[in-house]
Amino acid sequence: MSGSDPGKGGMPAMSPAVVVVALALLMGIQPITTDLYLPALPLLARDLHAPMAGVQLTMSVLLLAFGFGQLTMGPVSDRFGRRPVLLGGLGLYTLASVLATLAPDITVLIAMRAVQGVGMAASVVCARAMVRDLYEPHQGAHVMSRGLSGLGVIAMLAPTVGGLVAGWAGWRAALGVVSASGAAMGLFIALKVPETARSLNPHALALGPLLANFRTVLGNATFRAWATLVTFTYAGLFVLLAGSSFVYTGPLGVPPWGYGLAMASASVSYLVGTFLCRRWLPRLGLAGTVRIGGAFTLAGGSLMLVLGLADVRHVAPVLLAHWLYSFGHGIHQPCGQSGAVGPFPRMAGTASALAGFMLSLTAFGVGLWMGQAMDGSLKMLSIGVFTAAVATTAVAWTLVQRDGEHLAPRPA
Repeated sequence: MSGSDPGKGGMPAMSPAVVVVALALLMGIQPITTDLYLPALPLLARDLHAPMAGVQLTMSVLLLAFGFGQLTMGPVSDRFGRRPVLLGGLGLYTLASVLATLAPDITVLIAMRAVQGVGMAASVVCARAMVRDLYEPHQGAHVMSRGLSGLGVIAMLAPTVGGLVAGWAGWRAALGVVSASGAAMGLFIALKVPETARSLNPHALALGPLLANFRTVLGNATFRAWATLVTFTYAGLFVLLAGSSFVYTGPLGVPPWGYGLAMASASVSYLVGTFLCRRWLPRLGLAGTVRIGGAFTLAGGSLMLVLGLADVRHVAPVLLAHWLYSFGHGIHQPCGQSGAVGPFPRMAGTASALAGFMLSLTAFGVGLWMGQAMDGSLKMLSIGVFTAAVATTAVAWTLVQRDGEHLAPRPA
């Protein structure tokens, strides 16, 4: 099945370029919601007279709602289709973003961030499911890597734009950019993206069949291999996103603008990873490609640990380790996200939801650990990255090699 097949109900098909742009925007809603918002946190805390615990809750609640929201949005999209869930989710996201911009206190802001998380869940779940609707797994991994290259560009620009807007007009203006982004995505989907689900499951939301679908997906060894790979590689990335600013601007002595450049360079490394992933897939397949990715991930995590234990205070070697991990992440993400939904052409939404829930719940747990353990030192950051790197590589070299290519649908 290719992306040029007619859409459901006679709607026009999407060109490959439109599919890639849609994926980049829908997956890119994550860095827009988090990375663009991060530079505004100090201003927000001051203006709302909010304690640090309350400010951090605006991030952790978002992640938690995002995780649980996926469990709902995936089956809903299997029942009613991707397009209505996308439009409804983006509408909810935009409304919550506007209300967050106008929030009079931290309590209202926390509540609106939770609603944002649910809307974000609809966007990301449907994006992953759409790839399985339109493409077979190996072709889908290629398309997903192109979409994630676009996400990398968004991730590179988001903190820079957020910092400039917040510095110029305050934290509410930064959230205003988030609101405008949600509205623009909704308009793009309304105009350019038809329904992609080839068939709808009228029983997808019935409790019995829903639980049976969850058991079917979780019982599938291919799903477990790829979903675990994506979860572990994202855990390491989350450590870097949430903790690296304290290390770069602290013991490494990098100014804030220099930290922005460091993160942008890591995004470039991620983009290169997604590009080479596309080059290797036709020759090596999914499992062979992530086998190579695992070597880069382990190299980055190991180098980071050595530097942390030696208490190195030089930016260049730390940045090299950061690049290596980001490069490996650029390989694992497109392969893992496509592979996790590969066995389930009729339950792509449910499989996507469970994979996303695993990732979000793990990131939430990592965030809790970092809140207790992180002391601003490279040593603690390196321990987190190394642990995630070892776990990611172990899965890439064992579970994925054993089960990753078994992508034929299996009976429920």
